[in-house]
Amino acid sequence: MLSSITKHVRSTFRYAANLRALSTTISQGKETEMDELDHLLAKYFMEGEHVRPQKLLEQAENIGIHLTEPRFRLTHSKIQKIMRENPGGVCSLEEFKDTIADSLPLVLRIAQGKVIIPRFKQFSEKITNLYDEEKSNYSGTVADYIPQLAKYSPDFWGVAVTTIDGQRLNLGDTEVNFALQSSVKPFMYAVSITEESPQYVNKFLGTEPSGHDFNEILLDDENKPHNPMINAGAIVVASLIKPNLPLAERTIHMLDVMSKLTAGDKIAIDLPMFISERENADRNYAIAHYMNDHSCFPKGTNLREACDLYFQYCSIMMNTSQGSLLAASLANGGVCPLTGERVFADSAVRDALSIMHSCGMYNYSGTYAFEVGLPSKSGVSGVILTVIPNVMGICTWSPPLDMRINSVRGVEFHRKLVERFNFHNFDLIMDNYVSRGGIDPRMRTFSKEHQITSVLFAAMKGDIRLMRMFAFSGYNFDSADYDGRTALHIAAAEGQLEVCKFLLERCHVYIDPKDRWGQTPLYEAIRAEHDTVVGWLQSKGATS
Repeated sequence: MLSSITKHVRSTFRYAANLRALSTTISQGKETEMDELDHLLAKYFMEGEHVRPQKLLEQAENIGIHLTEPRFRLTHSKIQKIMRENPGGVCSLEEFKDTIADSLPLVLRIAQGKVIIPRFKQFSEKITNLYDEEKSNYSGTVADYIPQLAKYSPDFWGVAVTTIDGQRLNLGDTEVNFALQSSVKPFMYAVSITEESPQYVNKFLGTEPSGHDFNEILLDDENKPHNPMINAGAIVVASLIKPNLPLAERTIHMLDVMSKLTAGDKIAIDLPMFISERENADRNYAIAHYMNDHSCFPKGTNLREACDLYFQYCSIMMNTSQGSLLAASLANGGVCPLTGERVFADSAVRDALSIMHSCGMYNYSGTYAFEVGLPSKSGVSGVILTVIPNVMGICTWSPPLDMRINSVRGVEFHRKLVERFNFHNFDLIMDNYVSRGGIDPRMRTFSKEHQITSVLFAAMKGDIRLMRMFAFSGYNFDSADYDGRTALHIAAAEGQLEVCKFLLERCHVYIDPKDRWGQTPLYEAIRAEHDTVVGWLQSKGATS
C-alpha cells in the first residue's frame, strides 16, 4: 500500500512532499514509493532513454507559468545549465529529479495541467481579443485635478491577468508605472483587519454605499464613514495602521506589505505625486476635521499624520502586471500565488472583497455589481483591480475616465469579459447561461469517453449543477455511449424530470433519439413507470 506521502503526490500535487522527503523514504527501504515518482516523471518527460528538460519549459509556457518567477527560478537555472552543457540538452532521470527538487510540486502540476485555467493559450487568445477591441476606444478624459495625474498619456492601455496558480498574461503597457490612488483602499482595509481585528476596525466604519461622491463631507446615521472605499473611510483606516509607530515606519510597513503581495518586488512611493496630493488636499483635510469633530477616530489620532499616510498610500506606484498580482493575492485568500506567503487573514480578504463588490467603483458601484458582478476597485489614475475569487486577479489601466471617474476602457473590458466568460458571481446558477454563449475556462478537457460517462452519471443522479458545468464547456448532449444511449435516455429511465427539462428546454436536444435496441427516452420512462416524466415528455411531442 502506498504511503500517505505518495498518495499526496498523486492526488493533490499542490502540497506534495518534495524530492528530499521522498529520497529519505528510499533510504528507509520504501523503494516502491520512489518507483511511483519515477513512473510519473518518466510518463511526462522521458523521450527514449533520456529526459529532455526543455519539454518542461515548453509545458510551463503553454499554461502561462513564467519561468523566472520565485517558485521556478532555481529549477529554471539548472535546466538552462543542462541545455548548455549536456550533449543534445538531455539528461538522465536521476539528474532530472535533482534538477527539479526545489520545485517538484509545481513541476508535477505543470506536467498534468492541474491549474485553474487548463487551456491557458485559448483563454489568452480571447483576452487578447478583448484587449484589442478596446484599444481603439478613445472616449473619456484624463484626470487633471492633481497635476501629476494629468501627465498620463491617454494612449496608455494595459491588461494583466494572474491566476491563483501563478499563470500570467500581460498585454500592452504593463510595465509602465502609475499611482494606485483609490485602488489601494482595499489593501489598507485588509492590512488593518489582519493586524487588529474585524470587530475593532469595523467599529469605526460603515459598510453601506454612500450614494454620494467619494470625497463628500458626510457621515452615516451612526456618525461613521459610510465605507472604507471612500475618502472619509480610507483616512480613518490609515489612522488604524500601526498607530504607535513613527510616521516613516508606518509608511515603510505598508510598502513591505505591498512588496509581499507582489512576490518581493521593490515598491515605492512617488514623491512628486505625494506632494501634488498634499498640495490639493483642502477637501480631504476638511473631511478629516469634520470626522474628528464627530469622534470618528481612535483617541490620540494625529490628523495630519493620518492624512499624510493616506496621501502616501495613494501615491504608491505599480505597473499593471504587479497590480494583477495584488488582485490575485486576494483571489487566493490573502496568499501570494508566486511565493505561497500568507499576507492577509481570511476574514480580512472576505471583508475587503465584500466592500469592493458593493462600493468599489464610486457612484457606478451598483450598476457595475449588477452588470459585471465581480469585486473591483478603481482609481483616478485609470486603474481597475478585479478579483475573481479562487480563480484570478485582473488589472486594467487606461487613464481616460468617464463621468463617474472610472476608466472607460477598463469598464468596457470588464463588461465584455463577463459576456464571454461565466465569471459573473451568479452565472453558475443560471440555466439559460448556456444560451448566452459563455465559456468557463476552468473546465478541464477530458476524452470523449470520459465526458460521456460523466454526463450520463450526472443525468442518472439528477445533478443539475454538473450538467450545467458540462454545458458551459460546450458539451454536445446529443452524444451517445456505445449502446446509443444519451443523457435524455438515462434521465427518463431514472425519473429525473428536472434533468429532462434542462436537456430539452435549455440545451435543445433531440427528443426521440434511439439506442441500439431502437428504444427512445419516452419508452424508457414508460417501462420504468415514471408517470410524471412520461406525461411531460408526451406534452413535448415525444414518441415511444
